[in-house]
Parts: sequence; structure tokens; C-alpha cells
Amino acid sequence: MAVTIQDVRYVAQLARLSFTEEEEQRLATELNAILQYMEQLNRLDTREVAPLTHVLELGNVLREDTPVPSLPREEALQNAPARTEAFFRVPKVLGDR
Repeated sequence: MAVTIQDVRYVAQLARLSFTEEEEQRLATELNAILQYMEQLNRLDTREVAPLTHVLELGNVLREDTPVPSLPREEALQNAPARTEAFFRVPKVLGDR
């Protein structure tokens, strides 16, 4: 199936894009080239190829969970714009119910 100028205009309308006639022609040519390449890929024999979920091996990179001392309260509150005793003061976000 070849992409026509009407197809390009239809998709452009759906995407709310506007193109000049030269751009429409270029897009139709480029989309047809992509479809030709996909047709080449469809001709490949992939019966012996296992399905993939990703082209690269994926693995979690996790560090060892080791306990460390926490930041002292006074040091944590040192740059707080507002505080109440030993706590951060934040604006009220929930209404009265």
C-alpha cells in the first residue's frame, strides 16, 4: 500500500498540522520509503528467531542496602524556610472537613 498525498493530508489534519505542497510530497516519498523497508523486513525468515522484549539484555543495577547514620535534625532544619520546634513548617494543603 503506497502513501498518497491525500493520506498525508488526512494524517496532517488529524494531527492538526499544516504543510506546504513540497512538504506533503516529501513526506509521502519518505513514508513510502519506510514502507518499502518494512516490506523488506517482512520477507525475512524469522521462524528460528526467538521473540524479544528488548534488544539489549536488561538487568537491575542495585547497590547493597547498608544502613548509614542519618542527617542530624538540626542540620536538616538549618536551611528550612520555616520551622516549628523540630519540624518543617509547610502550608496547609487539606481543607476543613
